[in-house]
Amino acid sequence: MSEVVVRPEETGDVDTTRRVVTEAFGGEEVSQLLDAMRADHAWLGLSFVAVEQDTGEVIAHLSFTRGWVDAPDRLVEVLVLSPVSVRPHRQRCGVGRALVHQSLELLTGRPEPLVFLEGDPAFYRRLGFVAAGTWGFTSPSVRIPEQAFQAWQRPTYDATLTGALIYPDVFWRHDAVGLRP
Repeated sequence: MSEVVVRPEETGDVDTTRRVVTEAFGGEEVSQLLDAMRADHAWLGLSFVAVEQDTGEVIAHLSFTRGWVDAPDRLVEVLVLSPVSVRPHRQRCGVGRALVHQSLELLTGRPEPLVFLEGDPAFYRRLGFVAAGTWGFTSPSVRIPEQAFQAWQRPTYDATLTGALIYPDVFWRHDAVGLRP
């Protein structure tokens, strides 16, 4: 397999990215969420792809949207990492890990103090994410398992910051919060 390059998503990647998301999640539901995210006020354009260096094929995608922490004294803008998608034939090969790690590095200079996500603790802990509750943050939904609600500190993080994460409306409109039985 060839080397993977992580870069910002370009306008010409959007249709391919949609296919990557559909393949990764086995249906249209998450790609429809991504389409809605792109049209939402919470969209920041922070969308990244992993590309096979030899072929130029887009094999993975992730995006960050705007979220907020309802802190005791103010509302603080944060980032929400979702969705993370890797084409099935490249899953469990380190592509997702490289994409997350390198995209976090590409956020240098942004003011948000934290990145939140819902995800597999075994995977994301290796990338420096921690159960957000250990830092005093509460989940936006009771359907999110405690260990799956995770955060990553950015250089602008202030240890006195605590509160509840607020997701953008687009996640709620698409019932994309937490687990359903």
